[in-house]
Amino acid sequence: MLRKTIGLLCILAVMSCGTSKKRTYSKTRTVTVEGSSEETNLTPKISKKEKKKNQKAKDIIATALTFNGTRYKFGGTTRKGMDCSGLVYVSLKEHEIAFPRTSYQMAEMGKRVKVGQVQKGDLLFFKTSKSGKRINHVGLVVDVKGDDIKFIHSTTSRGVIVSSLREGFWNYSFVKATRIL
Repeated sequence: MLRKTIGLLCILAVMSCGTSKKRTYSKTRTVTVEGSSEETNLTPKISKKEKKKNQKAKDIIATALTFNGTRYKFGGTTRKGMDCSGLVYVSLKEHEIAFPRTSYQMAEMGKRVKVGQVQKGDLLFFKTSKSGKRINHVGLVVDVKGDDIKFIHSTTSRGVIVSSLREGFWNYSFVKATRIL
C-alpha cells in the first residue's frame, strides 16, 4: 500500500510540474496603423530647371561618345582627328554652348567643384607634362559611380577614349574639376 501511495504521489507530482500559462490577450491579435492623408514621396522632387540641365549634360555626353575611337590630332576638331580640348569644344558647340578652344582657357570657366561632388557633364583638368606649369589636358565626365569617375578625353597614344580618374596617371595628374552647366 505504501508503494502504491508513493507511486501515486510521484505521478501527481510529475503531472503538476507542467504549469499552465494564463493568457492576458486574445488568441488573434489585430494591429491597426493609421495612415496619413498626405502622399509620401521617397524620391526627391527635381525642378524643371534641374531636369533640363541633366538632359543637356546627357546630350553633350552622347555627342562626345560618338567620337570614341577617333585618332588623336593636335588641334583637331573632326572625326579624322581630335585633341582633348577639341573634343570638349565640339561637344559643347553642337549644343549651343560657347566655350574657349584650349584646355587652359577652359579651366578658367565655370564653377570649381570638389571631386566628391562631381556630376555627369562636369569637366576635369590635368597637368600631364612634368615641366609644364599650366593645365594642358581636359576630359568630360560621362559617369559617376561612388568614387569612380569616368571621363571621355583624347590621348596622344590611344585617341578618344573613356578613362577612370582612379587610374594612377590620371589621378596623379588631376588638378581640378569645374561645373559649366
